[in-house]
Amino acid sequence: MATSTPELQPMEEYKDKGLKPGALGLIASITMGVASTAPAYSLAATLGGVVLLVGVHAPAAALLAFVPIFLTSIGYSEMNKADPDCGTTFTWGTRAFGPRTGWAGGWGIVAADVLVMASLAQVAGQYVFLLFGANGIGKNPVSPWVLLVGVIWIILMTYICYRGIEVSAALQKVLLTVELIMLVVLAVVALVKVYSGHGSPFSVHIQAGWFNPASVSFASFVSALVLMLFIYWGWDTAVSVNEETKDPAKTPGQAAIISTLLLLVTYALVIVAVLSFAGAGAKGIGLANSNNSGDVLSVLGGSIFGGGALGTFLTRLLLLMVLSSAAASTQTTILPTARTTLSMAAYKAIPAAFAKMHPKNLTPTVSTIVMGAISIVLYVPFNYLAGGNLIYDAVTAIGLYIAFYYGLTAFECVWYYRKTLTHNGRDLWMQGILPGLGGLIMYTAGGFSLWQDYDVNTGNSYTMFTVPGLHWEIGGAFMVALGAAVVGFIGYAYMRITAPAFFRKETLT
Repeated sequence: MATSTPELQPMEEYKDKGLKPGALGLIASITMGVASTAPAYSLAATLGGVVLLVGVHAPAAALLAFVPIFLTSIGYSEMNKADPDCGTTFTWGTRAFGPRTGWAGGWGIVAADVLVMASLAQVAGQYVFLLFGANGIGKNPVSPWVLLVGVIWIILMTYICYRGIEVSAALQKVLLTVELIMLVVLAVVALVKVYSGHGSPFSVHIQAGWFNPASVSFASFVSALVLMLFIYWGWDTAVSVNEETKDPAKTPGQAAIISTLLLLVTYALVIVAVLSFAGAGAKGIGLANSNNSGDVLSVLGGSIFGGGALGTFLTRLLLLMVLSSAAASTQTTILPTARTTLSMAAYKAIPAAFAKMHPKNLTPTVSTIVMGAISIVLYVPFNYLAGGNLIYDAVTAIGLYIAFYYGLTAFECVWYYRKTLTHNGRDLWMQGILPGLGGLIMYTAGGFSLWQDYDVNTGNSYTMFTVPGLHWEIGGAFMVALGAAVVGFIGYAYMRITAPAFFRKETLT
């Protein structure tokens, strides 16, 4: 035990937050981790943008983006062994680096989760109408009807999270099963058609050069890499529910690592298959067609599955899959955020009301409801500002926060275990070298992307902001990220003044 545990003994300071222990096993935890990434939704919303940046080299971006994700998941697993607290980055950052860093890490999780909710709700709203053939409404992301359904969707998912972790896990198993099966069917049918000579006019055979990023500019590839971080993002939910698992110190970490590996296989198969079927052109169903970049799967469904009764059925099932994916991710975005704020409130880093628990459901009541309410408050204006393009900029901005708190967690692992790294080779690699490398990659990509988001000439943002009087033009993605950071700083300053105990290390050391 002395070879892998640092001087601090956080379990002695563990605070029971009232969550339901032993509610989730390994399978349920893996389900939470994979479902949180929403593979179908993430591909629908992101793949087109990646192809616009790097063309046929999208598979290379997917494979390389997995590297820092996997290395970071090792850091999560190692930290969870020492301290299975649902606050994850917040709690571990406070123990490793101090209250200010821990608070920033917690806010990074909250900011990323809140910003993505508008996109999730919008996609869910659109796909409800597409599923029932109302294409005129479904293909208009800023339709008031889409907005209404999106708001109802957030309310429904918030209620399910409020009802309890077991209800949430049971629903996730069903939704994820449908999602993964349909993604595999989509990929297999696409490849069969391409290699049997029945593909689209844009179809091409798989080429080894797709996996070589050398011919892509560094700037474009890093931007694509950050977007790809978004499609992997969410597996850390498996760790956020650690206090509700049957083996809190072991199961969540295993689930996190297994989740990332499952995602790699799924994404590699689907991206290669649809790229082979549709090509990377800018016309028709080509993945680089900017008219389709916000949702490539709804466009590809009919082309891949064709007409007839079976084709129509599978196309509808594909739409249902993306809808269920958005539903799953909406739910599993609320879950970790509510548990992060629950932990922050338990240690008096934010108002105590966020620590209130439902006596029967054993879920954080205020944290869950507030997460849903704030998501709606942001979704409505985001839907109308700049023709709804601010939602796309919010998705881009999320990449910065993902890189920030994932990378921070990796560095927390290295620093927390720094005094025991040399005790054996296993600890040196698993608690030091690998997480540290993951953190470095995350921060390098995030830092470069921050500049890309600021510069309107890079094309990273759908909107721009002009500074009054100075006439500086700043990318909308940068402004969204900056706005979230300013709100976080105000919250930090308010708590520092009104409730200084946490910042004096009196509640969490």
